[in-house]
Amino acid sequence: MIAVKPKYYNEIYSYISSFYPVSESSFELMIGAAQLKEVKAGTILDNIGDIPNKIYLLNRGVMRSYVRLENGKEVTKSIFVPIIILASFDALINQTTSESIYETLTDCEIYEIDYITYKKLCENNLDILFFHTKFLEFLLCQNDKKHIELLTLNAKGRYLKLRKMIPNIDNLIPQYQIAAYLSITPVQLSRIRSKL
Repeated sequence: MIAVKPKYYNEIYSYISSFYPVSESSFELMIGAAQLKEVKAGTILDNIGDIPNKIYLLNRGVMRSYVRLENGKEVTKSIFVPIIILASFDALINQTTSESIYETLTDCEIYEIDYITYKKLCENNLDILFFHTKFLEFLLCQNDKKHIELLTLNAKGRYLKLRKMIPNIDNLIPQYQIAAYLSITPVQLSRIRSKL
């Protein structure tokens, strides 16, 4: 057992257990293998062209993942708020260069675990392996839902869904970043907000 439980211990344990009911001892193996870091706003954790080697768990703050088009325009793929696991999973799993940028939008507190260390935990602990499997299944389903939303919801519908997921989103990050996530312009977002 961990002598002094780290900050957000219960919240993180509940989050991990929402995918698979890992034992507390297995959970402590995972937390024990991770490093807790304070990260300033505007820090890039993984960049385009990097071969990532870390999985992150966001405890506090707001992050995003985005791509940069040839014309320099940024397109936000995801906005992350606590408590959530994130990584450039495709590049991480296949050990290829990342096509996305992962950036802190506010000051953040993050656990990071080395991917090879995490894989060894999966190989040696069935609890962690079952969690890993369930989490990857969740990512597949989440990705499918996001594509369906982009195809079926209009801009207002996507904005309302984002506000339902993150009620204070308008106070957390700039309007242009919300607009980029919704695949609309800041002017369009302003019009949507003025009509609500």
